[in-house]
Amino acid sequence: MAFFLHWVCSTDILVLLVVLLLSIVTFLYRRISKCPHSPPPLIINWPLFGMTPHLILNGHRLHDFATDLVKSTDGTFLFKGPWFANMDLLLTSDPANIHHVLSKNFPNYPKGPDFRKIFDILGDGIFNSDDKLWEIHRKTTTMSIFKHPDFYTLLEVTIRNKLDKGLLPLLQHFVSHRQEIDLQEIFQRLTFDSICLLLLDYDPESLAPHLPFIPCEKAFTDAEEALLWRHVWPEFFWKLQMRFGRGKEKKMKEAWKAFDEFIYKCLPDDQKENQDEGRGYLLLTSLMRGFQSQGGSSGDSRKFLKDTILNLMIAGRDTTSTALSWFMYLVAKNPSVEDKIREEIEKQLGGRKWKSNHSMGAEELEGLVYLHGGLCEALRLYPPVAFEHKAPLKRDVLPSGHEVDEQTKIILSFYSMGRMEWIWGDDCMEFRPERWFCDNNKGIKHEASYKFPAFHAGPRRCLGKEMGMIQMKMVAAALIYHYHVELVEGHRVCPSDSIILQMKYGLKVRLFPID
Repeated sequence: MAFFLHWVCSTDILVLLVVLLLSIVTFLYRRISKCPHSPPPLIINWPLFGMTPHLILNGHRLHDFATDLVKSTDGTFLFKGPWFANMDLLLTSDPANIHHVLSKNFPNYPKGPDFRKIFDILGDGIFNSDDKLWEIHRKTTTMSIFKHPDFYTLLEVTIRNKLDKGLLPLLQHFVSHRQEIDLQEIFQRLTFDSICLLLLDYDPESLAPHLPFIPCEKAFTDAEEALLWRHVWPEFFWKLQMRFGRGKEKKMKEAWKAFDEFIYKCLPDDQKENQDEGRGYLLLTSLMRGFQSQGGSSGDSRKFLKDTILNLMIAGRDTTSTALSWFMYLVAKNPSVEDKIREEIEKQLGGRKWKSNHSMGAEELEGLVYLHGGLCEALRLYPPVAFEHKAPLKRDVLPSGHEVDEQTKIILSFYSMGRMEWIWGDDCMEFRPERWFCDNNKGIKHEASYKFPAFHAGPRRCLGKEMGMIQMKMVAAALIYHYHVELVEGHRVCPSDSIILQMKYGLKVRLFPID
C-alpha cells in the first residue's frame, strides 16, 4: 500500500509538472511566433520553472542551443533550471575555465557521486573512477595496452584485415549494386568489429554483406542518448522512467542487458584460466593479469573486468566511428580537400598501386600531413565527446570570475569551443585542414589541449589518442584512395541528442570508384 501511495503521489506531481511546462511552452511559442520582426531576448528566466521552457523548445538541437547561450555571454552562461529540481547548470566554452577544471585545479573536480549516478552503466570502469581506482586503471591500461611492445603491431594487423576483408569488399558490393550507403552505420560496424577483436579476440562479423543485427552493437547508441537526457531531465523523472521501464530508460535497460550478455559470453569463467600462450600477445589476457586482484566496489572481479571492457569498447567504437563520419561529411562537402588528400596518398605510395595485401601502416601514414590536418579540423568542429560534466569538491572561483560550490553542475562544452570566433578566428566555421600546418607548411601545428579538447585534457587526457589517429588515418586513406564520396541530395545531416556526437539521421552517401 505504501508503495502504491508513493507511486500515485509521484505520478500526480509528474502530471502537474508536465501540464505546467506545456502551458508555459505554448505561451512562449505563441509569443515568439507573433513577433517575427521583434525577436524576444535570447532566453527568459521564468518564475518557478527557470529557463526550462527554452530547453524544451530547443530539445531537437541541444548542442547548438548550448553554443548560442555561451556565445551570448563571452563563453560562460548560468542556465537556471526549475527551482525545485536542483538543475542549475554553468555552461562554459572558455579555454581558461577548461584548463582550470581539467588541469590546474584537477583534484577539486573528480567524477564524483553525481557523475557515477548518471553513468551507472559504466560501473567501475575508467570513465567512472576516481582516486586510487582511477590510478590503477590508468597504470594497468597503459602497461597492458599502449606500452606493450606488440600492441601497435596487433592494431595495424587487425585494422588492415578489417579493411581488406571487410570494409572494402562491402563498399564494393554497395557500389556494384548502385546503392546508397549510410557511412556512419558502416563505420560503427567497422569499429565495433575492430575493438572486439582487439579486446576480446572475437570477431562479431557485423560487416558481413547482409549487415546482421547484433543487439550489443546497436545498444551503444540507445544508451548514449539516454545518458544525455539524464543531464536534461530532473533526477526524479528519469528515475521514475527507469523504475517503470518507460521512455529512454527502457532503451537503457535493454542496452545494459545486451552489453552484459555479449561481454560475459566472451570472458572466461575463471580469470585464472590459462590462455593459449602459443598465440602470442592477447590484450584480454594482459588485462586479466593486470586486474587479477581487483574487484571494484562490488568485490566481483569478473564484473570489474566486464566494466573495464565496456568502457574501452565505448572509447574504441563510438569516438572513432563518430570522428570518421564527420570527417567524411566535411570531405564530401569540400571536394578540393578530397582531391588533395588523394594526391598526398599517391605521392606517399611513390607510384605504387594500393594492393589488398599492402594497406598503409603507421609509418607511411606519418607523411600524410593534409589528411592529419583534415581529421583535426573534423575533431575541432565535431568532437565525438561533445561535453564533460563536472562538479567541485569545495568552493572555487573560475578564471571567468564565476563562483562555484559543491552544488554547482558545470558543463564543459567542447562542441561550442570549435564555434567561438574569439578562440579560432572569424573563419572558425570553415573546414580548413591548412589551419593545422606550421608556418613553413612542413609539419603539424600543436594546439594546447584546453583549446582543442577533442582528446580531453589534463591528467585524464585520452590514453588512446595515438591509437585512434592511426585507425582513423588507415580507414580514411583507404576510402578516399578508392572512392569519390558524394552526399545523397536532400539528406539532412545534424548532431543527435547524445553524449556522443553522432549524426541523428546517419550519413547517406554514394561512392564512385576512382580509376
